[in-house]
Amino acid sequence: MSKIIRIGTRDSQLAMWQAKTVQTQLERLGHKTVLVPVKSTGDLVLDKPLYELGIVGVFTKTLDIAMLNGSIDIAVHSLKDVPTVLPKGIVQAAVLKRGNVNDTLVFKDNEEFLSAKEAVIATGSLRRRAQWLNRYPTHTVVGLRGNVNSRLEKLETNDDWNAAIFAGAGIGRLGITPENSINLHWMIPAPAQGAVMITALEADEEVRAICAEINHEETEICTSIEREFLNRLEGGCSAPIGALAFIKDEEVNFKGILLSTDGTKKIEVSKVVPLGKHHELAEFCSDYIIGKGGKILIDALDRRDQVTNIYSTKKLTNDQLALFNEKVVAESNDDIKINPNRLSKNIVRNEIENVIITSQNTVDSLLTNYSPAELQFKNIYCVGRRTKRMVEKRIGKVKHQESYAKDLAEYMVEYMDGTEVTYFCSNLRFDTIPDILTKNNIKVNEVQAYETKLDSKKVEGDLDGVMFYSPSTVQSFMQQNEAKGIAFCIGTTTAAEAKKHFKEVRVAKVPLVESVIDLVNEYYS
Repeated sequence: MSKIIRIGTRDSQLAMWQAKTVQTQLERLGHKTVLVPVKSTGDLVLDKPLYELGIVGVFTKTLDIAMLNGSIDIAVHSLKDVPTVLPKGIVQAAVLKRGNVNDTLVFKDNEEFLSAKEAVIATGSLRRRAQWLNRYPTHTVVGLRGNVNSRLEKLETNDDWNAAIFAGAGIGRLGITPENSINLHWMIPAPAQGAVMITALEADEEVRAICAEINHEETEICTSIEREFLNRLEGGCSAPIGALAFIKDEEVNFKGILLSTDGTKKIEVSKVVPLGKHHELAEFCSDYIIGKGGKILIDALDRRDQVTNIYSTKKLTNDQLALFNEKVVAESNDDIKINPNRLSKNIVRNEIENVIITSQNTVDSLLTNYSPAELQFKNIYCVGRRTKRMVEKRIGKVKHQESYAKDLAEYMVEYMDGTEVTYFCSNLRFDTIPDILTKNNIKVNEVQAYETKLDSKKVEGDLDGVMFYSPSTVQSFMQQNEAKGIAFCIGTTTAAEAKKHFKEVRVAKVPLVESVIDLVNEYYS
């Protein structure tokens, strides 16, 4: 080819390294080239995380335009930054042999902070953030943007940070990998991380043929699987999705992950297939993720910029979130935390004739202290069907169950044998049961099986309603917030507490989380 191939690239140090590598490989084959540096939006806007920029292909768009305008012949990209669907008229022309696929943790002093409850980790990647919080949920993750050198400098100068996460390939290619760093082999990298891609105009067959000469087939196979997996999950570089494929012993090994943005939910997949039978691997693995609840997580990502209109004071499961009306943008959090108390063995040394258990937390707390064989309760009285099922599965037969505390106490007054009962409760229990029993000459021995700690969060903006599941959740929410919208309550005792603060209170027909969700859906329908 007689003309000079114009190589478009971002002008960051790492991008220039990648472009020069392409240039060297092409010139070794006798092709003449020239570098054409271009600044991208991702390089110009450094005060926001990537997922807040709202641009698909934040690092590639400017180069795409330059190519379509005829200013460059090819463009060189970090493949992980490239959207899975290229602009019309532009195609992947080659992928270089892949480098280090791992994310690398660079720490300031030593690795002891990894075992500490509190630590501060810096990263601008939503995927890294989500995986880190999944593994270290008590740590704090802060944003970090800029080129590799400036990010290393920010880590060094920020006294509050313990470490930052980088792409191992990036700092390795620049020869600046610090000694105090480790590869995070447990963290699944971004699809195509560590790979360099060349794009060209689809119509330019001559340039595409030249680029094909430096294509690395194994890397192309693996990154294509990863990117198809990403595409099928409808995720861009702003989604917490990881994927890694590698070839070993004529087999393609794949593992993928999708997480919620806060890392509390994680869906993983792994599969090995023979090389040559890998063409449906991405489809199989993405379908698996979606079938395990991935669609709900992806829909939540799509609603990330929407305003929350319903807040739940209990963390909801994926299945529960799927029950909401499409108009609902729900946020959920466990506004109370439960800590089992240490109980004396003397409490259960002899068979107890009458016992009251009002929550599943009580069951968990009892079994933290005693084996099922030690819990010799003659008559067990419960509040709630789920509590009853849990008691009968893990402790023993339930004598009687009611949906509400008041109903249970009135039943016991009428039908209980004996005049003494042991009530396993929380430090924040309400007086309904003890008051009714005591007024009817039944002695109540209260045992605090667990501690309920109010641990609410500040909810920004206006809400249509708040979902409550116990009087304690109401108290916890009101510590940080004002009454907002309607109080959707699981039962009458919870509703009584909510009425102290909310003008409108609605009570579920059945004391189940799903029934509270039904209340919310009725409001929106």
